[in-house]
Amino acid sequence: MAGQSTELEHGLSERAQTLLKTLVERYIREGQPVGSRTLARDSKLDLSPATIRNVMADLEELGLVASPHTSAGRVPTARGYRLFVDSLLTVKPLRPATVSRLKRELGERAETPGEVIESASSLLSAITRLAGVVMLPRAEQVTLRQVEFLPLSGNRVLVILVTNNAEVQNRIIHTGRAYSAAELEAAANYINREFAGRDLRGIREAVAAAMARARDDMGRIMETALAVADRAFEGRRDDDFVLAGQNHLLEYQEMADIERLRRLFEAFNTKRDILHLLDQSIDAEGVQIFIGQESGYEVLDSCSVVTSPYRVGDQVVGVLGVIGPTRMAYDRVIPIVDVTARLLGAALSSE
Repeated sequence: MAGQSTELEHGLSERAQTLLKTLVERYIREGQPVGSRTLARDSKLDLSPATIRNVMADLEELGLVASPHTSAGRVPTARGYRLFVDSLLTVKPLRPATVSRLKRELGERAETPGEVIESASSLLSAITRLAGVVMLPRAEQVTLRQVEFLPLSGNRVLVILVTNNAEVQNRIIHTGRAYSAAELEAAANYINREFAGRDLRGIREAVAAAMARARDDMGRIMETALAVADRAFEGRRDDDFVLAGQNHLLEYQEMADIERLRRLFEAFNTKRDILHLLDQSIDAEGVQIFIGQESGYEVLDSCSVVTSPYRVGDQVVGVLGVIGPTRMAYDRVIPIVDVTARLLGAALSSE
């Protein structure tokens, strides 16, 4: 899973692990800080309240739990959730009735591949009560005929892409530094010379591989080509995923901050950040979990994203998942995402 924790290297005792697990599970269920008396009762450990408080103090020092208010109990942090998910979580198989519902409704609601995908997004949202998102299958292979880079103000570059189907795409990308017209021309000439006729998706990897082979004598030009190509070719169509159920996030108290919601929905609408996150997941095997800041996007700092790639035949063609608060029922959400990805792939393979 994404962002594997190393917290156990700190030497957490079995007692501390049990108390952390108990605290996280209780907080996920109720959304309220958990006190020592509750932990003593729920953990079924024969420990005094003073001992439990000492253990909690140790966990807080490690950054695994936090005290929102004095004497108000503790809540898990993003690091605490990560340790819980990676090492303490017990994921139960889905009930046969839930699997049957997913199979039935994916089949009944949809006739075309697009309807199957839209159905999968809605089902994920309905079953998890979170926001469901499905990246649409990758389009047929698109190859590069020509690329041109033009410098703009403020570390921006205009990218003009001409593809094999004579489509012309104009994109404005933001780079890490300002590039001169000469540097951009050299980068475009290199890409056009070496990669014309190649699949757009493979160009970045090819540039990186070539950079490694010729770093000494081609370093400057290749560095420019990699930096610009990385941004130029990562873009996707505006309709690359189907999102459903974002209103479910309003049901969670910690998501009720109006400014946070405004920014979150803005991210849903612009799609770019979420698509980039999904792109990180598409080459990974199995379920990936991004907790809080692990996503790399400030707008998702209070969220967790659980994703899984789906396949048509032997090829990964997209990613689906859910977005919700860090206080989500991971033991339930993880298998739902996993099974839905498998069923979606099977449904698309039979189309």
